[in-house]
Amino acid sequence: MKIDEVVVTQAIVEGYFNKLRDYSDIDVAIAGGGPAGICAGYYLAREGFKVALFERKLSVGGGMWGGGMMFNEIVIQEEAKGILNEFGIKTREYQKGYYLADSVESVTGLTFKAVQAGMRVFNCMSIEDVMINEKKDICGVVINWSAVELAGLHVDPLCIRAKYVIEATGHPCEVAKVIVRKVGKNLFTETGELLGEGSMNAEIGEKAILKNTKEFYKNAYVTGMACNAVFGAPRMGPVFGGMLLSGRKVAAIIKEKLNKNQ
Repeated sequence: MKIDEVVVTQAIVEGYFNKLRDYSDIDVAIAGGGPAGICAGYYLAREGFKVALFERKLSVGGGMWGGGMMFNEIVIQEEAKGILNEFGIKTREYQKGYYLADSVESVTGLTFKAVQAGMRVFNCMSIEDVMINEKKDICGVVINWSAVELAGLHVDPLCIRAKYVIEATGHPCEVAKVIVRKVGKNLFTETGELLGEGSMNAEIGEKAILKNTKEFYKNAYVTGMACNAVFGAPRMGPVFGGMLLSGRKVAAIIKEKLNKNQ
């Protein structure tokens, strides 16, 4: 078969255009494609909800690719092993309660299952703002190409309407920062502001991630490492069980809300 370059171009443009148009009005928008965001997307999409994940980088996976200090192995604890099992990702017991997994297999396995479940990924795309209604509740996100942001170009963005937004941008908690800066110091924290991430303590940090996986502003929920940056708790380093459990938990919370409002 002869390859026509223009047909290839038309196919890509039409396919992407249709995908973006179809996902301009959705149930859940996820900011950040780390393990928590991907996990949340999987558990929501498999229930039939319309979910889009926006990742500013070319690849999803966040810090999971590099394991610890670019050693591409990750550690998870007993409580999270079942999630990797569900995704078909192999684990090896290191010692009682500690399991190793290949970080490349983990990222690709999580992503494949989430996309197969129906989650749509828009990579190279930054969330630069949130949409608010007359009550100042979150009702969507404002997107632009990451290259536009990096180049400092003055290019107007587009909007995605969403019933709920998941903050999954990790340490920077960029969506939460935008809300504080532009909507006001009204987060559901002790002070209404970001409380900030503390120094490393894996034991406390892992437990805090699950505790802090919750709504932090009206219609906005936080998952993964961003939880501890928003609500103020230690970081936990290259232990990834909390990320997976947090993604599953935030999906369950939002699923209940969506089902109630149907």
